[in-house]
Amino acid sequence: MGIFERPRLRQNKKKDMPNDLWKNCPGCGKMLHVLDLKQNHQVCEQCGHHFLLGSRERIDMLADPGTFEEIDATLYSENPLNFTNYGEKINMLREKTGLNDAVVTGKISIHGKPTMIAVMDFKFFAGSMGSVVGEKITRAVERAISDECGVIIFSSSSGARMQEGMLSLMQMAKTCGALAKLSDAGLPYISVLTHPTTGGVTASFATIGDVNLAEPKCMIGFAGPRVVKETTHQDLPPGFQTAEFMLSHGLVDSIVERRELRARLGSLLDYMLK
Repeated sequence: MGIFERPRLRQNKKKDMPNDLWKNCPGCGKMLHVLDLKQNHQVCEQCGHHFLLGSRERIDMLADPGTFEEIDATLYSENPLNFTNYGEKINMLREKTGLNDAVVTGKISIHGKPTMIAVMDFKFFAGSMGSVVGEKITRAVERAISDECGVIIFSSSSGARMQEGMLSLMQMAKTCGALAKLSDAGLPYISVLTHPTTGGVTASFATIGDVNLAEPKCMIGFAGPRVVKETTHQDLPPGFQTAEFMLSHGLVDSIVERRELRARLGSLLDYMLK
């Protein structure tokens, strides 16, 4: 090579880039740095797409500093039906996620208003509801009745956990029964639906709030769109099973962007707990 020959530019091959530093936004296609997403509560600044948010990150975003007190953190599922490899999968997810099951519960304050909170986490078994999820939510509601405060539940779930069979389905009735007692006590329940909220969770506690809020464009439904279409043999309307569709049909009371949720929940608690 001549001394004046320009050297070839180094090509930035995809394999040379770390896989965990950038995310592609499914809303606008923009490449987003994970630190920018973290600072913006996992929301794309370009188009407003809401990425999945972990349970503990959501609690940190909502709670007054230093007020979160977790309850029932040590509960985790065994394998009551001896479902093949279920115990191994639970142990793997516990190690991988740092969670014992698909919901974190506890007591927090929002704008000085104490409330019980339950936040489902899609990272753990796709947020499915087994016996531990139902038990933790029920205990949180019962604690709210005892402490005379409100309840906020954030849903993000694929539905009932099939590996626990009828024990999982029982949680639909159990959680709704506890929330009925909360209503009898004159205490508020605010449900916040996030992407995705489906199956037995949608058919139980997620949609019976005194106020039902949702994040923008999140999926809300019982069965998936393909199953609904094949069952009904009907073409589905535009935007079917989105938060916006549910708002227009009365299932959701309001759609709230993530950055505005803390202020909205604080206002609702201030009004409903007077």
